[in-house]
Amino acid sequence: MVRDLGIYLDSDVSMRSHVAKTVSACFAVLRQLQSVRRSLPRSVLQSSLVLSQLDYGNATLAGIPSYLLQQLQSVTNSAARLVFSSSRYDHITPLLHQLHWLRVPERIEFKLAVLVYKCLHGTAPSYLADEL
Repeated sequence: MVRDLGIYLDSDVSMRSHVAKTVSACFAVLRQLQSVRRSLPRSVLQSSLVLSQLDYGNATLAGIPSYLLQQLQSVTNSAARLVFSSSRYDHITPLLHQLHWLRVPERIEFKLAVLVYKCLHGTAPSYLADEL
């Protein structure tokens, strides 16, 4: 396993290590936020570090197996439940819609689409735009 720019690469490039470490770090942040949730406004919980940790380097996760995506989705679901103080057994889809959060596969596709758009319209770094 190699770590480069915060992304963990396995020898078989399966991204299992990266997903495991990301999920672990995100749940650690969620546990810390859980203890102070009553003192924080909802807007602070909504913009927590969890989503930025999930989004960091997620373009490298395109094409990973669905069981790894589900592990990442569980973090998003837990963060939404934390924001609304909802039960583990409540439906998650209405909460995600209310927060305007995409599911993990959709977040990955969105990030890739934004990168391609920027490359095609000249607002991406030249090292990316030249390759497209």
